[in-house]
Amino acid sequence: MQLLLDTHALLWWLFDNPALSAPARTALSTRENTVFVSRASAWEISTKWQLGRLPERVAEAGFDALPISLAHAGAAGALAVAHREPVDRMLIAPATLEGMVLVTRDEKISRACAHTGW
Repeated sequence: MQLLLDTHALLWWLFDNPALSAPARTALSTRENTVFVSRASAWEISTKWQLGRLPERVAEAGFDALPISLAHAGAAGALAVAHREPVDRMLIAPATLEGMVLVTRDEKISRACAHTGW
């Protein structure tokens, strides 16, 4: 299964926050699953505070960087107006186009993306 982490899910994983559910932890730890982190999440984090060692932590976790394609950008731009957050759009679009499960607890994202979990 391919999983794409919402920014909060990424941070919860990296900092062992109990807000990340046990099923999500299991899915992220299962070697058969490929876990992706969008570069849009790195952008979101860096605009909110200094990035520090976060890229190293992502690499150490063994997650893959998800490239943002023109198709992803086009699909993100075509989402309903209700989804104004650019980063949310850049997570919803590739998850939808690539058939990934978007690991999130954000209800707005869950309503817009057919494949969400945890």
